[in-house]
Amino acid sequence: MNQHDSGSKAKLNRGLWLLMACVAVAAVLMSAACSSTDKVQASTQEVTVGVTPVTKRSLARELTLSSELVPFQEIDVYAKESGYVQKLNVDYGTHVKAGQVMAVLEIPELEAMLQVDQAEIKNASNQVIRAQHELGRYQAEYKALHLEYTRLNGVFESQPGIVAQQEVDDAQGKDLASASQVDAGQAALDAANSQLVAAKAKLIRDQSLYDYSKITAPFSGIVTDRYANLGTLMQAGIGSSTQAMPLVRLSEDDLFRLVIPVPEAYVRYIKIGDPVTVNVPNLNRSFPGKVARFSVDVRVDTRTMHTEVDIPNPQRVLLPGMYAEATLQFDQRPNVLAVPIQALSHKGGAASVWLVTPDGTVENQKVQVGVETSSYAEILSGLSGSEQVVVSDRAGLKPGEKVHPQGVSVLEYKEGSGGQQ
Repeated sequence: MNQHDSGSKAKLNRGLWLLMACVAVAAVLMSAACSSTDKVQASTQEVTVGVTPVTKRSLARELTLSSELVPFQEIDVYAKESGYVQKLNVDYGTHVKAGQVMAVLEIPELEAMLQVDQAEIKNASNQVIRAQHELGRYQAEYKALHLEYTRLNGVFESQPGIVAQQEVDDAQGKDLASASQVDAGQAALDAANSQLVAAKAKLIRDQSLYDYSKITAPFSGIVTDRYANLGTLMQAGIGSSTQAMPLVRLSEDDLFRLVIPVPEAYVRYIKIGDPVTVNVPNLNRSFPGKVARFSVDVRVDTRTMHTEVDIPNPQRVLLPGMYAEATLQFDQRPNVLAVPIQALSHKGGAASVWLVTPDGTVENQKVQVGVETSSYAEILSGLSGSEQVVVSDRAGLKPGEKVHPQGVSVLEYKEGSGGQQ
């Protein structure tokens, strides 16, 4: 073999060695890459889920309804007797107390009738005095005549012949006549007393009518309208007269009522005395109230029940016509196990939740649900209270699957308003 052939053979051997080294390196790299891919795939198999612990809390059904505030009482104040407005003590916005005089009417006819009544009482009193005197005189005469008759009759019976029969008979007649006069005098006195009582009763009646010349407030409140001025002729607000005009409109302002239509589905929960939170957006304040009365029937056209909430207004910050929202709470459950609504899954009428076990796997647990609010649901059975429930997307979860739990905050919603808390 010559030198040229030996050099070519050496070059060939080096090429083969380099090729085998490259293949070995490539194999090592491919093996490392495959190992890295397996680790990535293994790590991506653990799904991250949002979880929250099962807690104990007080739950209650809530219902928020809107309406307008109206005074507890609001009336038009009329005059009982016709007359001219002589004094007017109130105007728009005047606060009055029960019994306070708001206006005084001038009623000349009743003033004259009172004078006549007083004169009749005086006359009847004089008649009574006269009848008393007459009766006293009749009684004195009867006493003398009766004594005379008694004596004559006694002598006539004890000593016959001394007193003539005629004298005894005459004395007896005078005695009987005098007794009749006494009875007549007593009757006249009774009649005079009756006339006096009638005259006094008439004065009391006319005085009562005259007292209506003072128009007073039937309850404490505020004057929201005034219809009369000084000198206005007020017609008596009785009967069906169309000419009668009220003096003022009076509204009670220390107590309001909120009339709310409760839907049929909630009617069975409403009870007298239930607490109600009344929010007035224009004042940015809430006021305590309570269910005071309801109609105990459901209207056919609206499928609601007329319900009224009483709201005290001692500081008089509420005004008639203000828009308000009433939040009612009922069917309360204090200190019960609860989970967020988004943790519940429903299938075929049964409820369940997904739990994350201590070893990092998930399982589906059936539960029995009680009261449900807009944010939480009461758990009657199926949970002990130490679990963590999944609140994120559960569509792809399988029992026994490894997951990575991550705690999340749960948004609470105010029922009926659609707002978050």
